[in-house]
Amino acid sequence: MGSAPSSDRSPGLAADAYLRRSVQSAAKLLVVGHFAVGKTTLVGALSEIRPLHTEEIMTQAGALVDDLAGTEDKTTTTVAMDFGRLTLSERLVLYLFGAPGQQRFTRLWKDMTRGALGALVLADTRRLDQSFEVMGVLEELGIPYAVAVNQFDGSPEFALEEVREALDLLPETPLVRCDARDRISSTRALIALVEYLQTRIGDPRPLEHT
Repeated sequence: MGSAPSSDRSPGLAADAYLRRSVQSAAKLLVVGHFAVGKTTLVGALSEIRPLHTEEIMTQAGALVDDLAGTEDKTTTTVAMDFGRLTLSERLVLYLFGAPGQQRFTRLWKDMTRGALGALVLADTRRLDQSFEVMGVLEELGIPYAVAVNQFDGSPEFALEEVREALDLLPETPLVRCDARDRISSTRALIALVEYLQTRIGDPRPLEHT
């Protein structure tokens, strides 16, 4: 965590664009996962400010290298990152960085992991096998993570223990369900990650909410 200075408000700018003066520290968290798993949607649902998106229209050239199975309606894709902010308590703010999911951007989001305390991995039950590369990179870099199964309309539902076994997750790795479109559901997934990180650093304080 680092210092999170607040800014003086200027006329004509949205009040929620500025941090509370009481905020003392900030934490960087990643939202990662394979292509078209809902990362941009989740960051948008959680962010208290207008999120920064770097989406571009998908082209036929991209279709030659990206697996579009099950995502036929998708027309845009993240090419750099998504960025959002969430004030977690009077003293703590979270900065959320969503990384592009295509394999060709793996090097880019490896750079984004610098300074990150942890990551929320989004998974899709229709394409669980595509989560292994993402989790492998995080494990290689020593970044702790939680997994959230994004419930797409019409996707098959499995018991979480079945998903845990399929993904070969450690018993202590948090595994939850979420709907990336829903703020409350997405918040619960993020809470699972933050509480996990607190146990890893030995912080006994309960999670504070605004």
